[in-house]
Amino acid sequence: MTRIAGMAGNRGRNLLNIADRNPGGAELAVVLTNDADAPVLEAAAERGIPTEVVPLEDDMSRSEHEEAVLEALSEYDFELVCLDGYMRILSETFLSEAPTTLNVHPALLPAFPGMDAWGDALEEGVSVTGCTVHVVTDATDGDGNVVEEDVDAGPIVTQEPIPVYEGDDEESLKERVLYEGEFRAYPRAVKWFADGAVDVDTEAGEVTVESDVATVGDEDHDGLPLRRLVSNDRADTLRYGENPHQDAAVYTDYTTDEASVVHADQLNEGAKALSYNNYNDADGALNLIKEFDEPAAAVIKHTNPAGCATADSLSEAYEKALSTDPMSAFGGIVALNRECDAETAEQIIDSFKEVVVAPGYTDDALEVLFEKDNLRVLDVGELGERTERFTEKPLVGGRLVQERDLQSISVDDLEVVTEREPTDEELESMVFAWQTLKHVKSNGILFADGTETVGIGMGQVSRVDAVRLAAMKADEHAEGKDAEGAVMASDAFFPFPDGIEEAAEAGIEAVVQPGGSVNDDDVIEAADEHGIAMAFTGQRSFRHD
Repeated sequence: MTRIAGMAGNRGRNLLNIADRNPGGAELAVVLTNDADAPVLEAAAERGIPTEVVPLEDDMSRSEHEEAVLEALSEYDFELVCLDGYMRILSETFLSEAPTTLNVHPALLPAFPGMDAWGDALEEGVSVTGCTVHVVTDATDGDGNVVEEDVDAGPIVTQEPIPVYEGDDEESLKERVLYEGEFRAYPRAVKWFADGAVDVDTEAGEVTVESDVATVGDEDHDGLPLRRLVSNDRADTLRYGENPHQDAAVYTDYTTDEASVVHADQLNEGAKALSYNNYNDADGALNLIKEFDEPAAAVIKHTNPAGCATADSLSEAYEKALSTDPMSAFGGIVALNRECDAETAEQIIDSFKEVVVAPGYTDDALEVLFEKDNLRVLDVGELGERTERFTEKPLVGGRLVQERDLQSISVDDLEVVTEREPTDEELESMVFAWQTLKHVKSNGILFADGTETVGIGMGQVSRVDAVRLAAMKADEHAEGKDAEGAVMASDAFFPFPDGIEEAAEAGIEAVVQPGGSVNDDDVIEAADEHGIAMAFTGQRSFRHD
């Protein structure tokens, strides 16, 4: 456990934040100040942290005061010193005897190194400032006089950028730098030291921090970085969020090359703008049709596919996708992976849709689509490659980050585990179903016939219920098709044979699933009893968001 000697001159809010958060298990061994009236003393005492006061007497030299500070700290064990508004330039007298000493400065050094970093940033009109945690180095000459150019010049451990907003004054900027910058950067630096991840080379004036902290790092995985700094600009303020009582906005990353609904052109400018839910659903729809090289169409409702299909033509693909569940497709989002033609456009406007997303439109198609005043028409441009590596989910107090699920299977990846071998048509359908199922909320079950969906059971807490839902959708909602003879895909293994029993009752003749259950043998036996062909993928495709 790393113990810290904290030195503050006033409120010591950074030290108290570190004490409250215990980054890396580090804790404050003592808080020292040179002002007996400093508020940090009472706050530290309330937390059970010992305190020391070493006042600066009028006749004390810099080195004499530092020797007194070292004497006061000699009663405590500590491996790191953290300054917080200490307001005294330290010399070699202290630094040569103390362990590594850190300070936090309210600017992105070397910019604005002086006493009024916030005011200097505002005066210069910069759009970004921030804070810097650095190693403290001697900034005095042989007589103890301060050498201004050496102040705050020690090697940098970490920095945190903070935007400067129009209308900011010194007080508002100061508070933002503290709470959004220093409160992140200082505990981060302390944790690195507590984890033994920092190497300080005082002679070279360099700090090295280990950056390879991947939880999974091998030949198949690149791992995740120690820190992710994401800067987005607000593209638009939305009418509201998921519900009318929630404020919302859409932010954009201008460095993204991949086709995106955030960067799409809305071609019918007179139509109302996209809502929060429209953006979310349109993004899900676009990600789904990016899975396929053949002409593909999908209809999305509440981020789940109501139907998806590939075919020889776009209009045929859309017809097959819509027929999966035309009732649920009402008010949905349409995504296409080819330029939208007039024939497809005519089908789209035949029922109410909110948004259509495509990599281009013919003039005739636009003329048709523009007949619907509030059908938002988005042109995402050429689909190209999927280049964005990560997806994120904000949590209260943080965020989850993971690699996108870009897995893609082929017939050769499937392991047949049943007595009956799948037909070539069933194998093709398995691959289509698996690529589509990745975009269905878990627990997810998908019925497919050829390369079109027949029934989809999504978001169930029981896998067997997801099978029942998919069967119900196929029997009651699909038009011109049903589950008889279809392929079933499951996004995770079947823990019991009951899912297979339900599938057989629905008319399913082939199943693709990850496998890996302790009850795989029982599940395979059930499939054999019903003459169902089954193949394992060896990987699952959960989607919980």
